Amino acid sequence: MPEEIEVDTDKLHEAIHEEVEREGGTLLRTIALTTALFAALAAVASLLAGSTVNEALALKTEAAQLQAQASDQWAYYQAKGIKDVVLESQKGLLADKSMSPQIDKDIARYKNEQQDAQTKAKEFERQRDERNAEADLLIHKHHYFAYSVALLQVAIALGAVAALTRKRLAWLGSTALGLIGAGIFLWAMLAG
Repeated sequence: MPEEIEVDTDKLHEAIHEEVEREGGTLLRTIALTTALFAALAAVASLLAGSTVNEALALKTEAAQLQAQASDQWAYYQAKGIKDVVLESQKGLLADKSMSPQIDKDIARYKNEQQDAQTKAKEFERQRDERNAEADLLIHKHHYFAYSVALLQVAIALGAVAALTRKRLAWLGSTALGLIGAGIFLWAMLAG
């Protein structure tokens, strides 16, 4: 009969428990670190999402003001055109009679004022279009920051699940989503 091998089960159990705790502790530290990094990145992305949309709204407001100024100039342009037409009509009616030399001066002045109004209106419209284009780019950028925040928040939540369950697969899912969110954040930063 073979001699019985005596195994100290208490020491074995203790060694297994220490190994599990050591591995679990490393996993928990890794989960905590990645989750903290994702939380910090989500905070920055959230701030940038808010600031880009605020800046876009300010530009849209400025564009609306420029449109109003352009409309005012076009109205002024039309008013000067109407005055010019009226004076030209008077000039035609008075062609046989004595005409005031002031009529020709007024006609020339109205044409010049009309040209100035047209130039100003077109400049306001150009500026309006620039502001709208800038705002549209910022709104587009805002969407990417918002997508980044959403993915990072899901990664943080999944990281919490991984910490509670100590499941490496949950942490890997959290890390994958967090890296995608971080990639979108960096792309939005560099795209502008």
